[in-house]
Amino acid sequence: MKRLAALFLIALMTAGCGAVPAKRSDAPLRGPATTAIAPNPQARQCLAQLGQDGSRFTALPDKYYGAGCSQLNTVNLNALQGDGAQFSLTNIGPVTCPTASILAGWARYGVDRAARQLLGSPLQRIETMGSYACRNVAGSGRRSAHASAQAIDVAAFILADGRRISVLDGWTGGSDAEREFLRTVHASACKRFGTVLGPAYNAAHRNHLHLEEGGNSFCR
Repeated sequence: MKRLAALFLIALMTAGCGAVPAKRSDAPLRGPATTAIAPNPQARQCLAQLGQDGSRFTALPDKYYGAGCSQLNTVNLNALQGDGAQFSLTNIGPVTCPTASILAGWARYGVDRAARQLLGSPLQRIETMGSYACRNVAGSGRRSAHASAQAIDVAAFILADGRRISVLDGWTGGSDAEREFLRTVHASACKRFGTVLGPAYNAAHRNHLHLEEGGNSFCR
């Protein structure tokens, strides 16, 4: 009997050691909550298409920051494909795959070709002022498209011949060809992005083009 009792006690102890610990719902979160990369077929299809278009990028895990801010189905873009060569981007940060795909098409067909036709030199680099930022639309309580990585602010274009065409200096102060180039790429962006804002919109956009995936086809 004593031996049976001892075996029973050992069995209880062993079962206790193998139990799964309860989750602590009151444990504080450290950093954003994340999920696996490309959790659905539509997201995976976008990533595949972006690669087929010649873009170089790194897919990122989904992140939820709370308060209406997130990075879902995002990528880090390293380079985009032009007609003849790839060109780089600076300071862009995480951007959703659909936004990156629209940017890739605009950069190739709307910017690179315009640079060669109007300025006589292909595009080499696009300078941006970033993409994701957990913030509201200026002067409102509504979250900006930047808060979901669906917008990019483009500041300047670097050509293969070394010229730098900036929105700030070229929109009104550049040469005739530079002004025509900037207005051409602005008009091209309006055909692809949902919302495009530039210097003609307000003073806050005097130094960049705001390119937003969603919106209601608002072009200024």
